[in-house]
Amino acid sequence: MTEQSDEDLVRQCRAGEIKSFDVLVERHQRTIFNLAFRMVRDFDDAADVSQSVFVKAYENLERFDPQFKFFSWLYRIAVNESLNALEQKKRFEGLDGNDLAAETADEKDDDAVREERRIQDGLMMLSVDQRAVIVLKHMQGLSYREIAQILDLPEKTIKSRLFSARQTFKDILKKKGVRRDDRRTAS
Repeated sequence: MTEQSDEDLVRQCRAGEIKSFDVLVERHQRTIFNLAFRMVRDFDDAADVSQSVFVKAYENLERFDPQFKFFSWLYRIAVNESLNALEQKKRFEGLDGNDLAAETADEKDDDAVREERRIQDGLMMLSVDQRAVIVLKHMQGLSYREIAQILDLPEKTIKSRLFSARQTFKDILKKKGVRRDDRRTAS
């Protein structure tokens, strides 16, 4: 038995087969959570964002345009929800990049863990627009075209924003002392 496509599952769900949406959630929940976590960098916030993404997707399933890929539509919701969560956190907690960048040295951490923390802290120091393109391109492995669809921007804008984001990220990582060979996400 072959696996049903997202589009088939969406059609079934629109026709009243609610369990089809459960399959979509199961299929995409890990990816959506990972995207949200890379954007908001908090486990609980990422879980909230993920839940919100699937609720909004279900509530707006009739608005989904089947000429596009379902996962692109879902990613777009996830990026928007992540940005909303960051904005709320900033408003209610007075969040600034220095709080996130503060490194808590733990003697149990080895060098690789500290380097990864520096990379993640550096990622959080990017603007949300820059972070979104870095995460979607380098951590989610999406094409320029897919990112353009998700962010509703022209491909040229995505390429330009990604170029700028990479330069900024490279500078941030250099200041944080991340060695060139450890910049897996910046290449």
